[in-house]
Amino acid sequence: MSAARDYGLDDDYEWPRPPEGGWTADDLDELPNLPPHTELIDGSLVFMSPQTEFHMRVLRLLEHSLLDQVPDDCDVFREFTVKLSERDRPEPDVMVIRADADRGPRKTRVHPEDVILAVEIVSEDSEERDRELKPRKYAKAGIRHYWRVEDIGGRPVVYVYELDPATRAYVPNGIFHDKLELTVPFTLGVDLTAVDRRR
Repeated sequence: MSAARDYGLDDDYEWPRPPEGGWTADDLDELPNLPPHTELIDGSLVFMSPQTEFHMRVLRLLEHSLLDQVPDDCDVFREFTVKLSERDRPEPDVMVIRADADRGPRKTRVHPEDVILAVEIVSEDSEERDRELKPRKYAKAGIRHYWRVEDIGGRPVVYVYELDPATRAYVPNGIFHDKLELTVPFTLGVDLTAVDRRR
């Protein structure tokens, strides 16, 4: 099977050739026929691998739990990009954003000052990005809260981080195995063992 077909594209798909200096965040909206969920990291396009069942189930659990529990002045987005800089436009798996952020119905990204929480669910091909690269970039951009979700024996384990504004780096704020219980950035409880439940 060809690499193009791995991303749901025709075999004769022509991969985009980067301009000198790499792509910009605005280029992501202009490039035709990109695979779904393409990210921009350091001016390079990053194509997502096909989603695993674990990833889909965790994404659904967190999205629904957050929608039920975030305050009214917040909103929850899934698989939507955030423009961190001219050369960085990642797509967190889930974000909690300010509900009053000025996006407009045709906007394709949010800005870091509107993001309260960014969540990444680690996949086999995203380990380095989700554990090291993206947290550094999210922290530098001022996103106050970051969660990294790992697959440990088929169960989600959530690593919670909060931004230290003095160092512009994340500090650990807990590791949660069966139940995620937090009071910041808002009061929240998620039964992580419910990842396989349909309702």
